[in-house]
Amino acid sequence: MSKVTVLVVDDAAFIRDLVKKGLRSHLPGVQIEEAINGRKAQQILARVDIDLVLCDWEMPEMSGLELLTWVRSEPRTAKVPFVMVTSRGDKENVVQAIQAGVSDYIGKPFSNDQLITKVKKALNKAGKLQLLAQQASKPTAASAFGNDSLNALTGGKAPVVNTPPPVAAEAFAAKPAAKAASSASKAPPAGRGQGTLRLPNSSCDCVIKALSLKEAQLVVKVQEQLPQVLESAVLDLQQGADNEVARLNGYLHSVAAMENTPSSEWLVVVFRFVDKDPQKLDYLSRLIARGSVQKHYSPGA
Repeated sequence: MSKVTVLVVDDAAFIRDLVKKGLRSHLPGVQIEEAINGRKAQQILARVDIDLVLCDWEMPEMSGLELLTWVRSEPRTAKVPFVMVTSRGDKENVVQAIQAGVSDYIGKPFSNDQLITKVKKALNKAGKLQLLAQQASKPTAASAFGNDSLNALTGGKAPVVNTPPPVAAEAFAAKPAAKAASSASKAPPAGRGQGTLRLPNSSCDCVIKALSLKEAQLVVKVQEQLPQVLESAVLDLQQGADNEVARLNGYLHSVAAMENTPSSEWLVVVFRFVDKDPQKLDYLSRLIARGSVQKHYSPGA
């Protein structure tokens, strides 16, 4: 029986790991290939039968759009489902991808549920989802979870594990409503720039306290749904007289209260970048050199 194989293409190792973990957890039996850019993906597609491509847009050497164009031009791969996984959600980018023959679109940041829903849709349309379910249901010596795997693929729900929030976040859960109301009018802390932090299920404005080529130190207001460490996110930086926007992919490296008190209204979030795109790194360099953000920031200082 042939295997169902998914190719994950992204220059950021963290994003590839996130996607692979989600696929293996929800789609038992799936085979996964990975590539760090479009050029490497071409080599894999030339020698391996791929059933679905999950691809980032912005990558060095060959972008996702260039890879998509090549895939659609090759008779061997022309009909392979191609899902773009990217923070480029603007209308003109979506139109570009559609014109190039994209099968579907997943916006960053994304949750596991969003990812798996899109993947199942693409595999089902290609007639591969049932095959994957059959693979997962075959008992093997290495696994005693065949029935559970089939159930997960065909609509059964796996048990939900409630992960406790980070220690820094627990202090906010019991904050009295009166205290929160009395401090709601406090002005945000001073910063060196502004941006928007986009999480899988929410977004919030943030103040950029410090910035380096590797990470940003952000201050965000406490919300009902607290950000979690290692959660994937996208940071939209808006800087300069022309309000230039840089869209940076990454994850939350740490989350802590700004003040050592349960009534603190603000969180300090360290957002670590995963992009390797030279254009984004150049933009960050220009922001730092411009002086609109702190020039020197030492992680852990």
